[in-house]
Amino acid sequence: MANVIKIRKGLDINLKGKASEVMLNGGKSGSYAIVPSCFNGITPKVIARVGDKVKAGSVLMVDKNHPEIKFVSPVSGEVTAVNRGEKRKVLNIIVKADATIESEDFGKKSVSSLKGEEVKEAILNAGIWPFIKQRPYDIVANSQDVPRDIYVSTYQSAPMAANCDFVIKGQEQDFQTGLDALTKLTTGKVYLGVKKGSAIKATGVEQVEVEGPHPAGNVSVLINQLKPINKGETVWVVKPADVIIIGRLFNKGVADFTRLVAVTGSQTTEQGYMQVIAGCEISSIIGGKMVAGSNRIISGDVLSGTKVDESGYLGAYDTQITVIPEGDDNHELFGWAMPRLGDFSVSRTYFSWMMGKDKEYAVDARIKGGKRALIMSGEYDRVFPMDILPEYLIKAVIAFDIDKMENLGIYEVAPEDFALCEFVDTSKIELQQIVRNGLDLLYKEMN
Repeated sequence: MANVIKIRKGLDINLKGKASEVMLNGGKSGSYAIVPSCFNGITPKVIARVGDKVKAGSVLMVDKNHPEIKFVSPVSGEVTAVNRGEKRKVLNIIVKADATIESEDFGKKSVSSLKGEEVKEAILNAGIWPFIKQRPYDIVANSQDVPRDIYVSTYQSAPMAANCDFVIKGQEQDFQTGLDALTKLTTGKVYLGVKKGSAIKATGVEQVEVEGPHPAGNVSVLINQLKPINKGETVWVVKPADVIIIGRLFNKGVADFTRLVAVTGSQTTEQGYMQVIAGCEISSIIGGKMVAGSNRIISGDVLSGTKVDESGYLGAYDTQITVIPEGDDNHELFGWAMPRLGDFSVSRTYFSWMMGKDKEYAVDARIKGGKRALIMSGEYDRVFPMDILPEYLIKAVIAFDIDKMENLGIYEVAPEDFALCEFVDTSKIELQQIVRNGLDLLYKEMN
């Protein structure tokens, strides 16, 4: 019988535009991009040159400090641009895709017959390693480390997030192979978190059922509830879609970055799932599927995703595209004095809470609050389920008090864990960016 974790603190935001379990047409992109800023903790060194012909799995860049960590082309084609910003910072590497994708042959392998170092070498050579992240610091995992444990959470509890039961259906073999490969990389356990009632089953791992409101599906909650991270310990985390990519490497012998992406949001004309390749153009996913007007396109979910435009590219780790109204053309007369039955409110300021939990809301991108340098006591604690004091941790990060940050649990968290706190914060402080900056500074200081 699986272990069960019940989370009581948190908040489910019921939004319009959830993905139906249907496949949508589209996803054919003319070009694909590797965006270094998606991968925290690496210093990119470009290997490819403009005009180079590449295959899916050909190396485009490496981590300057750990050159064994490679970043490869998701498709075959021609390198058309290496775009740089200030101080020659690499912004992205663009590959124009061939009509038919050709892949580097890495050879099929039976995971059961391989040693841990052989599994690691195969993942590194195929350029799939960057999809394995580590805690502390929430960065690309150091390939020279051996993690205490590895965690995978298939419970996606964020608003309108992809249903992993649907995503994994039909890919169970690759998913199991990916988990088998991960068990070879740790001397501890691989923990698999699933939503209570999920049909997902796996062998050779410690399966844990999770129940509760968002952020119950965050992998940090799984770690905190099962085995918190102590100073000096390292754990790795992998998203379910990336476990499947690892499994495909061993089952098919190619670096196949195909994934299912949920198309969501109240401003989309169709909601469902689309099969795409990581790094594709946003326009290939939502082109012709948006309601006319001023829209906010998000690569990821509404709480922790990244604002993009149609000419941008899908984030390396993202399995969701969300489109909501921008809200900049919305003018309300006496809005503050109206019942606001159609607006979501955490504090029951509006009477919409009387409509019940099943009511769906169409939110826009407006902040709807005043920016001020004041952390309101008790707001974060109501929606933060981890055994950590979020308010005091944020203050320690702002002051960059390393001792306090360590004592208050900085090693266990990632920016996404504070997304809900940021949503309910009446001061509208950018908590996720504060945590990201704190983790980056701490990593530089400690290494």
